Amino acid sequence: MDRLQSFTPVIPDVPKVLIVGSMPGVKSLAEQQYYGNPRNHFWSIMFTLLKEKRVENYQDKLSILKRNGIALWDTIGICYREGSLDVNIQDAEPNDIIGLIKEYPTIKLIGCNGTKAYDTFKRNFTLESFPNVDVVKLPSTSPIPGKYNKNLEEKIEAWGVICQYL
Repeated sequence: MDRLQSFTPVIPDVPKVLIVGSMPGVKSLAEQQYYGNPRNHFWSIMFTLLKEKRVENYQDKLSILKRNGIALWDTIGICYREGSLDVNIQDAEPNDIIGLIKEYPTIKLIGCNGTKAYDTFKRNFTLESFPNVDVVKLPSTSPIPGKYNKNLEEKIEAWGVICQYL
């Protein structure tokens, strides 16, 4: 089983929304890119909600997020996992989300990308640790079929909540 480490956070000058996943999948880790699997819905959702033209270059994608006040990170900093499935994550150590929010008090929303990110967040942090920040569970952007999967249009609608904070 592989020991995995998440990426460093992507932080704009004035972040308003922090989107946290669980741990990047195999393809994302190989590419060293958040949401690096082309089948993942994350970038399609972002381009749609932010009314931005689709770009393929990773740095351009990050620039779009930063320009719109969106930060990225993961709830898990280190874990062991075989493959990409969240269900296979073991011995997860959380990232210092409290420290990040203290450093960037302009963040008013933490959007958890999927159940594992949300459950990991709740297990490691209390909402009282984030008195001026809303925390929401968003449908996973993962391409892997799950019990509560939504189609792309349903995901875009649910993710639209982040626009209220931008």
